[in-house]
Amino acid sequence: MRDYEAVIVENKQIADNIFSVTFRLSETASVRCGQFGNIAVGGTHLLRRPIAICKVDGNQVTFCYQVKGEGTQKLKTMEAGTRVNVLMPLGNGFFVDEKETKVALVGGGVGIFPLISVLREYLGRKEISAYIGFRNKGAVCGLEEFEKADKFVAVTDDGSYGEKMNSVQAFAEDLKKGNRPDVVLSCGPTLMLRALKKVVEEENIPCYVSLEERMGCGIGACLVCVCNLTNGEHARVCKDGPVFNANEVVL
Repeated sequence: MRDYEAVIVENKQIADNIFSVTFRLSETASVRCGQFGNIAVGGTHLLRRPIAICKVDGNQVTFCYQVKGEGTQKLKTMEAGTRVNVLMPLGNGFFVDEKETKVALVGGGVGIFPLISVLREYLGRKEISAYIGFRNKGAVCGLEEFEKADKFVAVTDDGSYGEKMNSVQAFAEDLKKGNRPDVVLSCGPTLMLRALKKVVEEENIPCYVSLEERMGCGIGACLVCVCNLTNGEHARVCKDGPVFNANEVVL
């Protein structure tokens, strides 16, 4: 973990209310897929914005984010050349065991972005199937990355792009056809993760999920992002996660 003074290379809109920002760091960062960064937007916004790391190319790091509040609203206005402090990499990311050769990625909404980092890390080393869901056609993005997977299915809630279903339904349909992975990696809204957990439990498939929670410090000190574990204990999503075994976390 290091607090980088990063320079914005590009900050552009890629879908409805979705932006991609690329930073140039002073040196190459060692990042595991599924980790995130805490981005300072300055001004009156004392708390940084936790955003998943999407891509790392040499000393350039790309984050994709949805504009939701004042912080991300300010971030989207920052132009190339702006200097920004980025604390990264944070959290525990995804890891695929050597014996797990078939990997399914199931993502929804902005949860697709940490899965791009997984795809880029394991592409060519694992057989990857990606099931990605969007709200509608206007929200579709990242296809150029997921199309590199061995199998790729994109769907929308309203059927305006691909079939009318969500990513969990798309995965479950493929599962019924005998396309069974060794492990499932997922990120998306809690309702989506809850539905996925039910499917993988019935099929006895290992599953790891990246949780989306509000965070304050990003390093486990403020306890804003505490989640409940199935053993009755609690965990900090930013420090102990954001990736958890689906069996061990309450969804």
